[in-house]
Amino acid sequence: MKFQYRVNEQIRAREVRVVSDGGAEVIPTRKALEQAHYEGLDLVEISPNAQPPVCRIIDYSKFLYQQKKRQKEIKQKQVKQDVKEIRFGPQTDEHDYQFKLKHAQEFLNDGNKVRAYVFFRGRSILFKEQGEVLLLRFANDLEELAKVEQLPKLEGKKMFLYLSPKKSGTTKKSQQRRDREEAENNAKAESKKEPTALDNGIFGNAKNGVDALAKLKKE
Repeated sequence: MKFQYRVNEQIRAREVRVVSDGGAEVIPTRKALEQAHYEGLDLVEISPNAQPPVCRIIDYSKFLYQQKKRQKEIKQKQVKQDVKEIRFGPQTDEHDYQFKLKHAQEFLNDGNKVRAYVFFRGRSILFKEQGEVLLLRFANDLEELAKVEQLPKLEGKKMFLYLSPKKSGTTKKSQQRRDREEAENNAKAESKKEPTALDNGIFGNAKNGVDALAKLKKE
């Protein structure tokens, strides 16, 4: 980066556009150099292909530090996203399925994409519908963490399903989970409507007895 920019006498253009917080002006390069030297700073060419070249009067060491810091911030924002593979057979048993489902959840939580596929060996291609059902189930079980980029598609002897992680904060509840929560809320609402121990049983009978006795006294 130190040799990426022309500085001071390295700038060959006859005139330059000097930018500052106050705006920009086109002046002869010699005048810009004199101004930079007068301020104890450097004339740095930041856009050599412009007509005329764009320069800034700044401390060159400070300028390089700012550029390195900016590049570092940009690099940190660039999330590296790998594609992880999950392989199934057309007749994968439940234990193996759950094991691979757990791995897929870990991959998605780490921000990676998942490419799941069913490999059909020999005559097992006859079970391609079974493989499709398996991949659709896989996508459904991961819908809280992932969105489908490509539905199951047969390519040669492999049927692929592509999933990518959902952004943080946009996780959507599965239909099964929504139904379960709705049922629980309905059960709670019904329990509130049911008579309590104070209305029934010993306490309820006692209350009724007191009311009846008070009524008899009035009569």
